[in-house]
Amino acid sequence: MRVFALLSWILAFAAAQPVLAASSPTLQPLEQQLAALLASRSGDVGVAAIDLASGETVAVNGDKAYPMASTMKVAVAAAYLAQVDHGRRTLDDRIGGQSARGLIEAMMIRSSNPATDLLISNLGGPAAVQTWIQFNRITGVRVDRNIARLLADKRDLWDLRDSATPLAMVAMLRTIDKGRVLSTASRTYLLDVMARCATGRNRMRGMLSGVPIAHKTGTLNNYTSDVGFMTLPDGRRLAVAFFARGGADRPTTIAQAARTIYDGFSGWLRGSFTGTALTAN
Repeated sequence: MRVFALLSWILAFAAAQPVLAASSPTLQPLEQQLAALLASRSGDVGVAAIDLASGETVAVNGDKAYPMASTMKVAVAAAYLAQVDHGRRTLDDRIGGQSARGLIEAMMIRSSNPATDLLISNLGGPAAVQTWIQFNRITGVRVDRNIARLLADKRDLWDLRDSATPLAMVAMLRTIDKGRVLSTASRTYLLDVMARCATGRNRMRGMLSGVPIAHKTGTLNNYTSDVGFMTLPDGRRLAVAFFARGGADRPTTIAQAARTIYDGFSGWLRGSFTGTALTAN
């Protein structure tokens, strides 16, 4: 009985520890610092970051699925813009009495749920957005419901529907950014709209005042997320994803993790890891 109890405790302890992803030896100190930061916080947090030029990646709990909440709106916007690129739709199309451009900007800047659901419906429903994701060989990202259905259903933060892993999210962001799925004009427009995001200023932006950031936030009861792009002092750009489930003060945890990533990748450029200053600029 004692052996069984000890084994159960060991398994539970191991399951609670942040899981690191395989990274280059140069970035391992950054990954270890991220893991230590997240282990000191309550709740379940997943983080991933990828250098858009080199592909160098760090992650903690990177392969664990988390709800996307409103961060799924990045996929909705990209799916609609892909239709624009193929001549099937335009940004001036009228949907529900509003222009598609107005709906995309309401969705991405103010996180409007009605605007999101109008766009999803126009595209053919959640399955059409998922088809776009699968067509572009993006795995680990699921869009199963519109926002109204998601909010109406019984809330389960461990539900695999409408979820993504942190690594899958940054992979999708990189796919969008590298011009493989959107025209230059559509990509530029989407990044400009994300740069004007008006929600969640205490998350990724919280300790990175003055840093160019284009992002989309997500919020549910007991859940906080932020995904997007940040630019380093030398002009290199990162795609990042932060998902925080449960625990206390999730926005601060995301802000600290974002600052850790920013400082860590900046230190890697100079050939030495500089550590993290957990204060605002």
